[in-house]
Amino acid sequence: MRALRTLALLPLALLCLLSSTAAVAESLYQVEVIVFRQAGEPISAGQLPPDNWAQNALPVDSNNSRSTALNTEAGKLRPASGYQVLLHQAWSQRLGESSSQVAISTGNQQFGHYPVEGTLSLKAGRLIELESDVWINQFDANGSLSDSERIKQSSRLKNGELTFVDSGSVGLLIRVSPL
Repeated sequence: MRALRTLALLPLALLCLLSSTAAVAESLYQVEVIVFRQAGEPISAGQLPPDNWAQNALPVDSNNSRSTALNTEAGKLRPASGYQVLLHQAWSQRLGESSSQVAISTGNQQFGHYPVEGTLSLKAGRLIELESDVWINQFDANGSLSDSERIKQSSRLKNGELTFVDSGSVGLLIRVSPL
């Protein structure tokens, strides 16, 4: 009798498991990022970003842009404290079991590059997996790239938790929250 009841509950358990997997695949999140520099000499990446830095990633634009919520945290990263905010953006993004990549940038484009440009790949699961590849670029008087700093890191994030990604003289704060 017990085996029969367990057998009857098996399809229900499988249905719950499948529906929870589908929910992860279709969940909408708010992603917010602050890229900042610490006072002191920039640490060169030793290379410049490739011309195809966006790698077909979807751009953050008016279609997915959202209001920023980490304004207090960004306000603490001021020059008087030894920091400079280089980029502060928020957007909505669908995350699931396969990686979803966005291109972030700020400033005036010069020969296909921005002062801050890069990609963030996110994948939802028990934890959110982040692959960041962000370039902080310096330009010469002609508008050509002369040097770059880079944040290239893999991290695991908890839903709704602010996470710091350190890369020498530059850093990244990121929070990914379900909507």
